Amino acid sequence: MAVSLTDQIVEKIEGAAELYHRLLLVVGLTGGGKTTAFRNVGERLELPMINVNLELSCGMLELTERQRALKLPELLRKTVNATNGDAVLLDNIEILFDISLRQDPLQLLQQLSRNTTVIAAWNGSITNDHITYAEPDHPEYRRYTVHDLLVAKLEGAE
Repeated sequence: MAVSLTDQIVEKIEGAAELYHRLLLVVGLTGGGKTTAFRNVGERLELPMINVNLELSCGMLELTERQRALKLPELLRKTVNATNGDAVLLDNIEILFDISLRQDPLQLLQQLSRNTTVIAAWNGSITNDHITYAEPDHPEYRRYTVHDLLVAKLEGAE
């Protein structure tokens, strides 16, 4: 019997506390059920859920493009720290991949996860020990080795 994504996430959160980067990436294509699973996990474990696109967009409205690239890591850290929790669910992280912001999304998430368990929804797939975001010809395309990454995946994310 297949384990639900909610149950996968809950199970892996417990193991994340022992890792250097307390980061769990929940990988799947858009519309696959990550947000629903996040809501279920949030209710079950009483964890806050942040819509990263919304929070960072609001925080960067008055900034120039250059200032946005410089301030994004700090804004993201402050947003996560404001939850005052040991763990946080980050949904809608697409803004982190915006090429005009010149960020490494995985590195940002790893930095956040040093002091807080971060569970992030990753729109992409896992193939041949690599995690990808977007298609290779897309400007926001990213590809990382799965080595040392804790991952929960939707059915069909491979």
